[in-house]
Amino acid sequence: MKRILPALILFLSIVGSSHAADTAPTKQDPAWLTQARASIKAEKYDQAIQQLQSANDTSSADWNNLLGYSLRKKQPPDLVGAEKYYQAALKIDPNHRGALEYYGKLKLINNDLPGAEALLARLDKACTFGCEEYSDLKEAIKKYKSKK
Repeated sequence: MKRILPALILFLSIVGSSHAADTAPTKQDPAWLTQARASIKAEKYDQAIQQLQSANDTSSADWNNLLGYSLRKKQPPDLVGAEKYYQAALKIDPNHRGALEYYGKLKLINNDLPGAEALLARLDKACTFGCEEYSDLKEAIKKYKSKK
């Protein structure tokens, strides 16, 4: 048992460190990421979109995910644009938990239950021991099914 516990702790630390960067802010985050997160938290989606577009960090999965999220949440929403950025985030990082969850919710908005369930299955694999993104998308699918 004494040998198993350290190995388990090491395994969990490795698995835990592979999750999406935009789920846990760090001191090394670029200014645009910190600013965009603050705007999103304040539900200022148009402002977040401007900040993200100014940064233009198209090679970042987080950048694409947050731009997709902001486009989906703004009024009126830009669902076509949001999908484009979620797809770009997942091309860069196929296991990006935020993009998998948010793209799944977009699929539900577009009445694509099989698409949302496919993204939930990918989240299940990406989250190994479960995660908030998986639980949130699973709950959204449950609510969607109860309304049909």
